[in-house]
This record gives sequence, C-alpha cells and structure tokens, in this order.
Amino acid sequence: MHIQISVTSDFICPWCYIGERRLARALERLPTGIEVQLQWLPFELNPDMPPEGMSRRTYLSRKFGSWERAQAIQARTVLAGRDDGVTFDYEAIKRTPNTFLAHRVSWLAQREGKQRAWVDAALQAYFAHGRDIGSPGVLAEIAAGIGLDRNAVAAFLSSDDGVEGVRALERIALELGVQGVPFFDIAGAAIVGAQPAETIYQNIIEVAARLAPRPAA
Repeated sequence: MHIQISVTSDFICPWCYIGERRLARALERLPTGIEVQLQWLPFELNPDMPPEGMSRRTYLSRKFGSWERAQAIQARTVLAGRDDGVTFDYEAIKRTPNTFLAHRVSWLAQREGKQRAWVDAALQAYFAHGRDIGSPGVLAEIAAGIGLDRNAVAAFLSSDDGVEGVRALERIALELGVQGVPFFDIAGAAIVGAQPAETIYQNIIEVAARLAPRPAA
C-alpha cells in the first residue's frame, strides 16, 4: 500500500525541524506493507524578508517584542526537541535568511529523488550549524553534500528555473488554508503542528486501514 504524505514547512521554522524528526521516527515504525511517498511543499514565514536576510537578533526582537522573550521561546524549542535528537545551536545563527532559494533547491532535489535528504541537510545546516541558507553559495555546498552537483545547483539558482514552480506550490498551500507550519497531509488527513511521533504514526495507521481493500462479500 502506498500512502502520500505532503509536508508543508519552512526551513527557518524550529517546529518544522522537530516535526521532520518526529515524522522520521513514525515512519521507522510502520509495519511491512505500508510504503510512504513523501513530498515537502514550500511555505515562507517571512515572504517579505529582504533577499540578503537580516540580523537574527533584530528580527526576533521585532517579532517577539524583545530579545529576552525571544530567547525564552528559543529555550523551549531546545527542550521540546531534545527527546527527538534535534540539536539547536541558536548562538551560531547570526542572520535570519530569506528562504525562497532554499525552497527552490528543494523543488530541484525532489526531481532528483533527493528531497528528503535535502530537507534534513538544510534544517541541520541552519539550526545545528548556523549556516546562512539564504546564500546561493552555501546552498550549493549543502546540496553537494547530499549528492547533487554543486555547479549545476549554482547555475540553477542563478537562473529563473523553478521560480514559477515554487510559487505555484506556495499558492496551493494558501488555497488550502494553511496558516501555520508544519502541516502534514496524510492522504487527505491533516495534522497541524509538530505533533508527537506516536500521533503521526497512529494517523498513518488509521489512513492505511481506511484505504485498505475490503474483502469480497
């Protein structure tokens, strides 16, 4: 049985990072016979972010009202991700990037059969290592680490390839009413937020039961 799971997310969303790991844990437990086809769909938390990004401290202070409050919120995500093996190094993150280029590489990686590896690598690069995932050079380097051709990715990002494709996928999310991420669509069953791995697992099992062929009368 094949089950399609679409994950709408953004690369600067800490709960998307946690949700990605929880999804991976849920998939590891699936019984034989259930095969999942994954697709990540783009969502920009900051569609108006300048292409060069901005100081993370400035961004978070504006978003949450103060740097102190932002730090308290960050500390909660660190605790939330600990049991899932999610590593955050907020001290290493100096800039909040514009994520559109990262979504374009994700679009490309899907066509190369490497989207899942790309999502994991990009999230780790940003949250665990503080890399600027708004930089074309950094993105090409990360892509090379998952087996994509660095020069081809650099050329892709310097062109307009994939721009309309990503924009179209973003419009689909808006039309579906997605307002927060991560958003999991499990063959039509929606899960909003980084729910526990057990919740994701149970939802997949329930969908599988619903889709299973019924025995002939």
